[in-house]
Amino acid sequence: MAIEYSGSGDPRRTIELLWGVQSRSSKGPKPKLTVPQVTAAAIALADAEGLAGLSMRELANHLGVSAMNLYSYVPSKAELVDLMVDRALADVVGHYEGAAEPGEWRGNLEFVARANWQLYQRHPWLLGVSTARAPLGPNVMAKYDRELAYIDGVGLTDLEMDSVLSLVLGHTEASARRVADAAEAVRHSGITDSEWWAKSAPVLEEVVPFDRYPIAGRVGTASGQAHQAASDVATAFEFGLGRILDGVASLIEGRT
Repeated sequence: MAIEYSGSGDPRRTIELLWGVQSRSSKGPKPKLTVPQVTAAAIALADAEGLAGLSMRELANHLGVSAMNLYSYVPSKAELVDLMVDRALADVVGHYEGAAEPGEWRGNLEFVARANWQLYQRHPWLLGVSTARAPLGPNVMAKYDRELAYIDGVGLTDLEMDSVLSLVLGHTEASARRVADAAEAVRHSGITDSEWWAKSAPVLEEVVPFDRYPIAGRVGTASGQAHQAASDVATAFEFGLGRILDGVASLIEGRT
């Protein structure tokens, strides 16, 4: 999976673009496109082809303009990636509208985790963007604010709220990445996980001396039979989320 790094562009120009600050001259012919149109087209291209298939030249061809004309809207791919990330998060922000249950922090965090899980299913390319320096755009900030609101006033300090949210989102992202990796393995090999397991399991039974690895054999067999694959990421995601929230509950209850 191709890796891009948010925050790699010019900070001033990136922030102006994210917040819709107009820096183009009002003189001359009316622009054929808008920055939101360019961003939407880039997201559609990344959804279809992944980040590896996204280039300024390919995007220009997709939009029917020259590469030089495209650069008059977005200075480089670095700024474009930030715009794409922020715009993609708008779906989640809209999904959060009116969805919080006051005082129901556990259900709220489950809702947040599943909303982000679905986001990664819709836009797998997001997993290829390192957001250690998150785009400082309106949707990034709105998403963070509304997710924090779900656990505000439940007995956590501000720093704990930030850490709890980071823990839930980190678990969700890691699980979603495993899903994306599994999908890539299917594309690369041309066979599904079930087909791979059906071919591998009989050979394992013939070749591997499981008496040397009794626990691995027992647990691996149980998992393989249950999931018809080496593992099931969705099950692991739900299990891990539950244990994380159990820990948060223990922290909150300890305060009261």
